[in-house]
Amino acid sequence: MLRLISAFLAFLGLAVPAFATGFATPDGAGTGTLLFQSSDIGRFVEAPRIATDFDIDVAGPVVRTRLTQQFQNPTDGWVEGTYVFPLPESAAVDTLRMVVGERVIIGDIKEKVEAKEIYEQAKAAGQKTALLEQERPNMFTNQVANIGPHETIVIQIEYQMPVAQSGGVYSLRVPTVVGPRYNPPPKLVASNDDDGMILVSDPVPDRDRISPPVLDPRKHLPVNPLTITVHLDAGFAIGAVKSSYHDVTADKLAADREVVRLANGNFADRDFELTWTAMPGAAPSVGLFRETVAGSDYGLAIVSPPDAAKSERHIPREVIFVIDNSGSMGGQSILQAKASLQYALGRLDPSDRFNVIRFDDTMDVMFPDVVPATPGNIANAKYGVGRLDAAGGTEMVPPMRAALADRNPGDTSTLRQVVFLTDGAIGNETEMFDVVSRLRGRSRVFMVGIGSAPNSYLMSRIAELGRGTFTQIGDGSQVEERMRALVDKLDNPVLTDLRASFTGDGVEATPAELPDLYRGEPVVILMKAPKLAGKVILTGTIAGKVILTGTIAGKPWTETVDLAQAGEGSGIAKLWARRKIDDAEVAQSTGRIPSAEADRRILTLALEHHLVSRMTSLVAVDRTPVRPAGEPLRKSDIPINLPAGWDFDNVFGSEPVLEKDAMLDAKLIAVSATRPSLAGTPKPMVKLPQTATFSELFLLLGALLTAMAAALLVFARRMRLA
Repeated sequence: MLRLISAFLAFLGLAVPAFATGFATPDGAGTGTLLFQSSDIGRFVEAPRIATDFDIDVAGPVVRTRLTQQFQNPTDGWVEGTYVFPLPESAAVDTLRMVVGERVIIGDIKEKVEAKEIYEQAKAAGQKTALLEQERPNMFTNQVANIGPHETIVIQIEYQMPVAQSGGVYSLRVPTVVGPRYNPPPKLVASNDDDGMILVSDPVPDRDRISPPVLDPRKHLPVNPLTITVHLDAGFAIGAVKSSYHDVTADKLAADREVVRLANGNFADRDFELTWTAMPGAAPSVGLFRETVAGSDYGLAIVSPPDAAKSERHIPREVIFVIDNSGSMGGQSILQAKASLQYALGRLDPSDRFNVIRFDDTMDVMFPDVVPATPGNIANAKYGVGRLDAAGGTEMVPPMRAALADRNPGDTSTLRQVVFLTDGAIGNETEMFDVVSRLRGRSRVFMVGIGSAPNSYLMSRIAELGRGTFTQIGDGSQVEERMRALVDKLDNPVLTDLRASFTGDGVEATPAELPDLYRGEPVVILMKAPKLAGKVILTGTIAGKVILTGTIAGKPWTETVDLAQAGEGSGIAKLWARRKIDDAEVAQSTGRIPSAEADRRILTLALEHHLVSRMTSLVAVDRTPVRPAGEPLRKSDIPINLPAGWDFDNVFGSEPVLEKDAMLDAKLIAVSATRPSLAGTPKPMVKLPQTATFSELFLLLGALLTAMAAALLVFARRMRLA
């Protein structure tokens, strides 16, 4: 019946709802065997298996990673596997290798459409081929075609990224699993034309590409065994080294070098985070690095401004707290979110005013307007937050709009801040960026990522657009430490009105707009310049100076950095290009350049620097055909683990899941009128507008089925009469 419905909707030219795609769960053969519906109707095949290895080199401020994925075909037929996997949102992906036996095939960077055509042609010709595409800056798809019976194909991907730094702590984060995304359903809208056509508006047009099958951990053993090795060369004497969420072993090679390895028995089900500190007095206040590529110099400057003395007078704040209690926040995530919010409420100053918004696919605002941070109001807010549970879809746009709605946009006597706690498990990121860009006004937006596999791309980009920060809490033990650091930042930005100027000509710097900086955060600037800058000639170095200016605690601040003192670095050109691509995306989001210009800039940068982007892909083809003519090729999406700490029923519903995008389960997104409100007493929820049901499609479908039933009844009567 589902296929019949899908066929009728396809015949009418309508988008098929995700719950009507006929995707089967991997429950048919019991634990240890994963069966998925193939491209042949009624035929199920065992899914390809995958194993993942990260080999990571940290050299001062730059991280270079080689990611190895082993695709194994356990069947007797030929298979094409599709694997959706995460990478850090700042990763500059530049290399794809396909290892077939003793041969290594190097991938080429192509425009996305051209790369897809090359892949499809090679697949049809029976050649082994691999295609690496970016779905989001932190989500990629690897397709590997013509894997032979019981064969293993090795795919290697390499990327560059910067080391993160805050408050004297250096860190790298490696996401290992894509959390299931809530994708708001398509909406039917009337055409403006006279023909009266009904059009489909889809906020997530690529929903099928970002919704891999997810295993129920109660029924299946974990898949995708994981190994990680970090070669840490900090460039200074290392103090404490810590793995936040995994057991590791560490071998100290020298004062500034260690090798850290993930302990055995791990699977890809949560982010890996490694942090390290410098020995007292060992960390540089200014880091300068340069690299020469293709006749141009690239530079990286990291400057740590001095901490401003805390103001004796607390600046009154208007703080809007937003907490996500949707289904994906079930399990440990909702506990972490509630504990984080209650901690922040307890740190409000009596001169502050606040409000609290909770949301899933409904929205509830605690107070009609911001209220004083009195003990009574704070106690009521904590009580309401404590009663929240996790259920429903993740409709994030309306609560962000509500949080940014400012009744006093011209008020300069208070700081207006939005603190948004969520796992970010949505597919309509672009809508969120548009809302923040248009409505941010005087507000600063601080994103708090909750859980073992948050959508860090969404939250880091919103923090950038909202001139705030992004804090990640992946474990309950981190709540107090990281929320305390966030509350310290909320008190007042350390450095505002930040500007950079350069001596010499032809310097291209990024980011295009420097952010406000908060306590413990350094200024990070990437530059490109010709070797001969101005009248100064310095062979092998960037010539000139960077002059940074800003305001700290109401007083002017200036720092001059002499680029001639830069030390040798590697991979800086890739980081510069990757950040310039981000600049183009941000400029498009804020309306400073049109979409066509953003596409042009991104394509030019990606092709010149051999990077995967939304405009480019990497494709590798083994020119020798291997699949015999006439042998069918089965397609299979490779399953992923449910992120650690997530509750399967809260995400997908308690009944057996029959759809590929189970986030759209009708039972999941139905609104319960008895769901507890933040105020502690039952009251109607704010129903979010026309994005949580397929009512229009259901009406049309009902009419079609009624017509079908009538036709079948007439046909049956005629057959009896005959």
